[in-house]
Amino acid sequence: MNIHTYRFFADSGHGWLEVLIDEIETLGLTDTISGYSYRSGPKVYLEEDCDAALFINAKENLGIKVQLQEHVVDGDSFVRTLPRYY
Repeated sequence: MNIHTYRFFADSGHGWLEVLIDEIETLGLTDTISGYSYRSGPKVYLEEDCDAALFINAKENLGIKVQLQEHVVDGDSFVRTLPRYY
């Protein structure tokens, strides 16, 4: 099985999966990402509850296993300071 590794950022309240906007577009998920996700340049930070799961399921349907590289911080994550996805 093909494995892709993604960074997962988390703080005490929530978590986000960092992916490239190009991947979201390729998977056809552009219009399904919620306003609870964030964007910075070519990167999107998918909120963990729905958007990240949607992305992971789409990748796994293509036979790609998603592996997470976790980055956990005390206090608020920098992700919270970014603009919303839309």
